[in-house]
Order: sequence, then C-alpha cells, then structure tokens
Amino acid sequence: MIAQFLETSWMTGLLCAALWGLTFLLAVRRPHLYFNSLLLTLSLMTTVLFASSLFTGEARKSFLLVCFWILSLLLLMIPVLLIISGIQILRRESVCLRHFLSLALGIVIGVGEVAAVLYVLHLWGTIHLGVAGPWLQFFVLTVLYCSFLLLSFILYFIFLQFLPHTMRFNYVIIHGCGLSGGERLTRLLRDRVEKAIEIYNRCETKPVIIPSGGQGKDEKISEARAMQDYLLSRGIPAEHVIPEDRSASTAENLRFSKAIIDARGGEKRIALVSSSFHIYRCLRIAHQQGMKCTGFGSYTALYFLPSALIREFIAIFLNKTFLVWALLGYCCFLTPFLMAAFR
Repeated sequence: MIAQFLETSWMTGLLCAALWGLTFLLAVRRPHLYFNSLLLTLSLMTTVLFASSLFTGEARKSFLLVCFWILSLLLLMIPVLLIISGIQILRRESVCLRHFLSLALGIVIGVGEVAAVLYVLHLWGTIHLGVAGPWLQFFVLTVLYCSFLLLSFILYFIFLQFLPHTMRFNYVIIHGCGLSGGERLTRLLRDRVEKAIEIYNRCETKPVIIPSGGQGKDEKISEARAMQDYLLSRGIPAEHVIPEDRSASTAENLRFSKAIIDARGGEKRIALVSSSFHIYRCLRIAHQQGMKCTGFGSYTALYFLPSALIREFIAIFLNKTFLVWALLGYCCFLTPFLMAAFR
C-alpha cells in the first residue's frame, strides 16, 4: 500500500511540497530547533523520491543509481576533507586539543567507511570475518548513525545561511571572540563586525548595535570596546552603539545584552551576528533566555569551517535533552540489527 502511494507522482509531490513548506516555516519561526535539521534531510530525501517518480523503467533506475553514487562520493569525500582541514588547521593555527577534532573525526569516519566495505564484502561471501562480523557491524552502524546526525546538522547550517530575512531590526548584537595582541580585532571578529555594519546599512530605520564581549586576562581592553572603536571608525554614529563589556561566554553575551535592551524598552526586533558556524548555537541559547532573534552568520575561512562545525555539533550534542533523544534514537536504530546479528 505504501509502495503504491509513493508510486503516484502527484501524491509524492504533494508530500514533498508539504515537507518543504513545514521546513521553511519552522526554520523562520523556530530556527533553534534541531528537529529542523532532520526535517530538512527528510525533505531532501522526499525530493529525490519525487524526482524519481517522474521517470519510468530503466530511466528511473538510472536516476536512482546516479543519486546513489553522488551520495556515496559525498560520503567518501567527508573523511578526506576533514583530514585535509585538520592538517591545515594544525599548520596555520596553534596546536591544541580542539584543533585535532577535524583530523580525529576524519580518521574515525574513514575507518568506519573502510569497515563498511569490509562488512559488505563479508555479506557477499568474498571474505570471512568470523566472530568479528557482528562487532564490525556494530561499529559500522554506530559511525553511520553519528554521521547521519552530523550530516543533518551541516545541511541545516548551510540552509540557514540562505534564508531570506526582512531587514527591520531595532538591535544588532555582535558576539565577541577574542582579540589579537590584546587590543586588535582578529580576522574572525572583524568579519562579524562587518556583517553587523552590512545589516545596519540595509535597515531603513537604523538599529542600535550592541558589541558584546568582556576583557580577557590577556587583553588590554574589552572586546566590546575594540568593536566599538572599529564601528565608529567605519562611520557608525556613537549614539547607535551601546557596548556590553561584562560577558565572558555566549550565554552571557545574550543575557547582558538582553538586560540593555529590556532597560531601553520599545520594540525588540533583534539580529544576532556571529561566525556562520556559531550562529545556530547562539539561536538555541537565545531561545532559552526568552529572546526571539534572527541569526546572521559572517564569513568563515573554508579550512577552519569543518573543525568549527564539529565543535559546535559536540556542544549541542552534549546538551542533556539532545543527548537523551540522540541515545534513544541510537538504541531504536541499532537494536533490530544487533538482534539479527547475535541471534
């Protein structure tokens, strides 16, 4: 019955349109939801199914085969790109544990894909794994499940960058991220400030910009002060800049900035500006603090992006609520396979 339903192209198209409509609606109204990333992945899969229903016979098989090979190629490229990114980060940035994330994950996913090939060959009878077979299956499925969650997150991250927004804001909050030499904007932070200036210039009624960031132990001035100086040098009027110079984390950036906004009263149409990889977590934290915001990601160097996205994903994954649901999903995903393998 389900097969007959999916064979009907117009029904599949209707389902596809409904899923995309819901995806856009939730992404605009509630962009902080991780469920949106899973919904986006489902929408993409349904789109492929709908497109295949427009073909018949051998043409349909060929289309699905092309989609399969494209997906396989993308999966093979993931560990390669992560490893290359990890090596570049270690060469260009300081050597520390967080900069090993991209390299380590690339190796783990690469090993998982090699294990998947070995397991498929075992099922075909080409090689014999013996008692290692079920354990290899367990490893392959674990890597597959985690890769699916990560891929859904990355797809949603890309999707958020292209959402259209109406430029009608009263406030623009810029998240700080450290200074170079204790007093100068880093490239990462300067890109955030430039994005805020772009939003400011596109708003017909000029918003108040709140550069947010305290002074670190190794910094001569606060991040807020450094951003304020840069904004003034770029022609933003002083009365349109209110620095927030007490925060030491993303949560504090938002909490202290919210206090400034609440104290001023009036409408609260708020834009959050941070690096593209960081904006999703900013929106989640803003929602937790009762703030309704629109997120804007600034430019991030391509070599730095994979490692940064992994750190953001891990930060979200370690959230208690997300972790519980992820583990429940993992158990549901794994149980049927393990029962069959160890029977």
